[in-house]
Formats: sequence, structure tokens, C-alpha cells
Amino acid sequence: MSRETNMTVGRPTKLILGLAVPLILTNVGQQLYTVADASIVGRGVGVEALAALGATDWLYWLVLWTVQAMTQGFSVLVSQTFGSNDKKGLRKAITMSVLLCAAVGILLTVVFVSSAGWLLHLLDTPENIYDGAHIYLTMMYAGTLITMAYNMAAAILRALGDGKSPLIAMFTAGCLNIVLDLLFVIRFGWGIPGAAAATLLAQLFAFAYCVNALRKIPAASVEKPDWQPDSSVIRRLCHLGLPLALQHFVIVISGIIMQAVINTCGFVFLAGFTATNKLHGLMDCSASAFGYAASTYTGQNWGANRLDRVRMGVRSTLVLALSFSALLAAGMILFGRHVVALFISADAANAAEALSVAYDYLVVMSTFLLSAYVLHTYRSALQGMGFTTAPMLSGLTEFAGRVGASLLLTKVIGERGLFYTDAAAWTFAAVFLAASYYIQLFIIRKKGLTYQNTK
Repeated sequence: MSRETNMTVGRPTKLILGLAVPLILTNVGQQLYTVADASIVGRGVGVEALAALGATDWLYWLVLWTVQAMTQGFSVLVSQTFGSNDKKGLRKAITMSVLLCAAVGILLTVVFVSSAGWLLHLLDTPENIYDGAHIYLTMMYAGTLITMAYNMAAAILRALGDGKSPLIAMFTAGCLNIVLDLLFVIRFGWGIPGAAAATLLAQLFAFAYCVNALRKIPAASVEKPDWQPDSSVIRRLCHLGLPLALQHFVIVISGIIMQAVINTCGFVFLAGFTATNKLHGLMDCSASAFGYAASTYTGQNWGANRLDRVRMGVRSTLVLALSFSALLAAGMILFGRHVVALFISADAANAAEALSVAYDYLVVMSTFLLSAYVLHTYRSALQGMGFTTAPMLSGLTEFAGRVGASLLLTKVIGERGLFYTDAAAWTFAAVFLAASYYIQLFIIRKKGLTYQNTK
């Protein structure tokens, strides 16, 4: 039975919700990796071990977000060729994406494994957590090809409208990760290395499941001639993927600068900040899910020359995303203290102080969550239409907001000024992207442009 979904026909709200919900659940499953690592290590090993994992957050996200952005960019061409019923172009988009991912994955692995220690020293990682952070970061960098492979396979499935298979893969892998964490970290006593090994093995399982799902989709069936390098397709993929990767690279650099500031606040503050940062991933993953759904929807309809449906889809995504963000923010403010307590052992010294830091940060983040959902919706809509300049430049606005807040607010209100860094980044980028989207629509309507003549 064919699992792909044609999003050029039918009610936009139903189609977007049908893809976004599995994506939200899939992203939650993916976040279970780091949440499980942090919770089990924090409660089973100690606050210092939790701080060690936290010290690697932005450094690992430097690779993870670059990989996710690149594969999302590549998948735009997959969705566009699928929407235009270009079967040969679809097969080429898939094979060239895989070849590019393999090349980039190898390069990233070599570069970041060799520089893990240097990066931690650059951020002034506290000596008492350096060894644990170095082991975890090196192991995760070594598994970059696994991370790249899973994200590309899942991105292709979503571009074809199949959100169910990545959901099943990620939730099964998330459960496997928890079991392996308990086994490796607690039972075998492997500590931080055990947490890293559990995550990579679970990701490998998720990749294998997605590949098996792709084999069952006729449209994704490729043959030997399809693997012949095609420079024109590679250029189009680079045009779509590299600006997004650069955008996320810039965003993460701003986070790394912020991490360096956090590291000067002591390991107790770092542990509390880390606990909420793990929830940040869970809260943001639903925003990115709505964005990814918007990207797939706009990509297919842009490929089919249905600008009217593109506009309808973006409006529907905004309504759904903002409603969800309001519910999530309310839940976190009301019950967040109990949630962050899952990451911090009650018996640990300074546990109360770390918990206070974690909850106060969570309240600020939840208050400004709406901006993150607006940001993802407009950015992904522009990406799906093939316009990558504004999304790339939005990374600079996030950089300015995050770095400016981390450097300026800490001087005005102290270390708790760091709680507002993400809020500033989200708000600046959301305003910029919303303006860019409506300006782009105005230009298209004024000039009568279509998908074909904007390539």
C-alpha cells in the first residue's frame, strides 16, 4: 500500500494537522534521547555528570542542527518534484541527497571529532566536568554519519507525506534508548559513555526502520542509473540545503557564545540551566514540527503552481501552531517545577538552588514560546517555496538577539538575564521572517510570478 500523501488537494488544515501531529510525536521521541540521557545520568550519577552533559549541548547541536537543516533543505526538492509529478526528478533528488549527505557526514565527523577537546576549552568548560563532557561529545561526534543517515531517510519520508513511519521509528528507538540507558548507565555502571552509546544505537535502529519504510514506497524506488551524479540536481540541492545549514550554524554559534557565559556562572547554575534546556528541546520540537509540515505542504503546492493553497496553508499552520503553543506554555508554567525536578536528584547538594534556576528559566521560556512557533511557520513556508535567503538571514537576527541578550542583560540584571536570550532571539527572527514572507507574496502577486519562473 502506498504511503505517500498528495497535499495539493484537500483541506489545508486537515492535511497540515495530519502531518504535524505525527511529526510532533516523532520529534518528542527524538528528544527522548537527550531527555533520557540527562534524567538518568543526572539522577543516577549526579549533578556534576548532568552539568557535563549540559556543557556539550550547544556544541553537539552545532552538528545536529546543521544536519537537520541540510536534510530539510534537500527534502524541499523531493517534495517539489513529487508535487509536480516529476518521477525521474524525484528519484534524482533522492539519490543525490543521499550522496551529498554521505560526503558531508564524513567531513563533519573528521572535523568535529578532532576538535572536540579544543571546543570545550574554548568555552572554558569547568575542570570538574571537562572529562565527562569530552567523552560524551567525542562519542556523539563520532556518530555523525548515523545522525545524518536517519535525518535524511526521515526527511524523504516526510517530503512524500509519510509522517507515520518516522513516528514509529523514533518512538520505538526512544523506548530502546531508555532501556539501554538504564542498562548501560545504571546496571553496567558505564556512566556518561553508556548514555552516548545508548543514544547512537537507538538512532541506528531508527535509520534502519526508515530505510525499510522507504523500500515500500513505489515513488521512492531508485535504480542504478539514478545514482549517476547529476551536477544540475546537486546545485539545486546545495541552493536549498546549504543556506539552511549556514543559518542554523550561525544560530548555534550564538548559543555557543551564550554557553561560554553560562560556564562562568558555576556548575550549579549550569545544572539547572541544563535541566530546562532539555525541556527546551521538547517545547521547540513541536514548533519545528508545524514548520516542517508547512515546508512539505508549501513545497508540494508550490511545485504544482498553487499559490492560493500556499497562502491558505500558512494561515492554517499559524492558527494550529499558536493554539498549541498557548496550551503548552500554560502547562509548563503550571506543572513545570515537577517536570524539571525529574532531572535533579533531591539528595544532591545544592539541589534546591539548581531547581530554582531551572524553573525560573522555564517560566520565561514558556512566556515567549509563541514567538518560536511564528518563527518556524514563516521560515519553513519560505523554504518550501524555495526562497532561502530570508531564512538564512534570519539566523543573523537570532544571533544578534541571543548574543546581545547574553552579553548585555547579564550586566544589567545578573546571571538570570541569560533566561531571556532565547526569547530575544525568537522575537527578532519572528518579526523579520513574517515581514519577509508578506513582502515575498507582494512581489509574486505584483509581477505575476509562478513556481517555474522563479527557479
